[in-house]
Amino acid sequence: MNEITKTERIENRIYTIRMQKIMLDSDLAALYEVETKVLNQAVKRNIDKFPASFMFRLTSDEWENLRSQFVTFRDDIRKFKPYAFTDLPKPLLIY
Repeated sequence: MNEITKTERIENRIYTIRMQKIMLDSDLAALYEVETKVLNQAVKRNIDKFPASFMFRLTSDEWENLRSQFVTFRDDIRKFKPYAFTDLPKPLLIY
């Protein structure tokens, strides 16, 4: 994949919530080519390596608003609301 395509893939997955540019856990996991569950577990295992403002869980209203705006989210039924990442992690060890 060329650099332009990679950049477009990332830019298309950036949203603004709480006046911050964020990426959802599922989108970040897709970029790392891992399951969302695996990404979230890796972050939680290494949470002390990140600033406190690194991520937050969306509220029900935020998630519903995002889902209503994008067709791709309408069928995204989750047990838990997604995490929003405010900064992309530097090499995150996912295993």
